[in-house]
Amino acid sequence: AQTKGIVLKRRYGLYYALTMLSGARRQIFMAFGAFLLVEHFGFSVAKIATLLLVTFAINTFAARLIGRWIGRIGERRSILFENMSLILVFLGYAVATAGWVPAAGWVAAFFFVFDGVFAVMTIALRTYFQKIADPEDIAPTAGVAFTINHIMAVGVPFGFGLIWLWNPAAVFVVGALIATCSLSLAFLVPAIPRKGNEWVSARRIQAPAE
Repeated sequence: AQTKGIVLKRRYGLYYALTMLSGARRQIFMAFGAFLLVEHFGFSVAKIATLLLVTFAINTFAARLIGRWIGRIGERRSILFENMSLILVFLGYAVATAGWVPAAGWVAAFFFVFDGVFAVMTIALRTYFQKIADPEDIAPTAGVAFTINHIMAVGVPFGFGLIWLWNPAAVFVVGALIATCSLSLAFLVPAIPRKGNEWVSARRIQAPAE
């Protein structure tokens, strides 16, 4: 049986923060990744559709492998790796947008597919929550996460659209900064998450004096 109503608990705070930053990053990718290819590099509908088909085809086979890999190395390492990869993706977008590399459009297309494949890594955030949560909180907290993502879906395209008008490359530089903030928080994910061990506190990091 699931708890009725909204569930907000302090010990889920790290999950909420990571969810918010993850939602912001995903919205930058969804709102501006394809927009960059269309507006800046002149990709046609057929080319965008092809990139999406390639992404979905890869995910059909890669998702299961990535899921097994997350189960083997744990949520902490998976979330750290995901954010480090996303920093590279956003910086790659920024470099391509600025035209500092040859065939910049296809470089951006590569990062578009790469980011779409690595979106599967968000599995680690969900399994992290499943391990720290009370079973009756899973459904209502999923609703809270859904709401957080909707807030990001409204705020990020509007705010970053203003940045886009000024400098498109700056959108992805800020995205890299957001991924860096998420990476910093990812270090707080414990190696073995469970109820009562939701995040690595300063008390746990510091060894007791002898």
